[in-house]
Amino acid sequence: MYKIIENKYIGEDMYQMKVQGKFEGKMGQFYMLRAWDTYPTLSRPISIHDIDEEGITFLYKVVGEGTKIFSKLVAGDEIKLEGPYGNGYQKVEGKVALVGGGIGVAPLYLVAKNIPNCDVYLGFRNEPILVDKYEAVCNKVTTTVGNTFVTDAIDTAEYDYILTCGPTPMMKVLMDKVNKTNAEKGTNTRVMVSLENRMACGMGACLVCTCKTTGGNKKTCKDGPVFWGEDVIF
Repeated sequence: MYKIIENKYIGEDMYQMKVQGKFEGKMGQFYMLRAWDTYPTLSRPISIHDIDEEGITFLYKVVGEGTKIFSKLVAGDEIKLEGPYGNGYQKVEGKVALVGGGIGVAPLYLVAKNIPNCDVYLGFRNEPILVDKYEAVCNKVTTTVGNTFVTDAIDTAEYDYILTCGPTPMMKVLMDKVNKTNAEKGTNTRVMVSLENRMACGMGACLVCTCKTTGGNKKTCKDGPVFWGEDVIF
């Protein structure tokens, strides 16, 4: 069990929780979090937002019983963490963009800290959040709100790599845009996607998070959650 340092609401139904301790984790990996005994039955998979000498930070959105329990925790409360799990983003060179929608913005902060000089595009439902935080580690921060889609804000031809996380429809639109631009302009932009499939065990045993790829069915929690975009069948 680990102690919570802070757990605060930051907007868009999202909370930022920092847990004290020494943790490991690569950009795009996740931990299984649990703050109850028997109910809910399953722990909750939450991606790593940041790691520093003081502890590990998670962003989560209140969408069900588990995250509702998380939102009521305060500094000093204890929580169980297991991880890190999964395969995260690869470190790439060249001109890099990060594209996040909704809670998909969460893992991209650790990415931005590890890939210098990247640009970030963030899409929100009602209000932009975390802008100052991303501005401190990125070249450029572009945000969209409401009915303006974040995928419309990016010229994919400008980038060698795009690393993205968010709703599946958003990532599909981004992949279609990249494929079209590559074909029309002769560019070779590549995309890494972090899938948000529902997970149960986090270790590949239950098959709940199975996704379709060009190489057959894969386990999002174990083989992913990050895949090359061209390998995923949306």
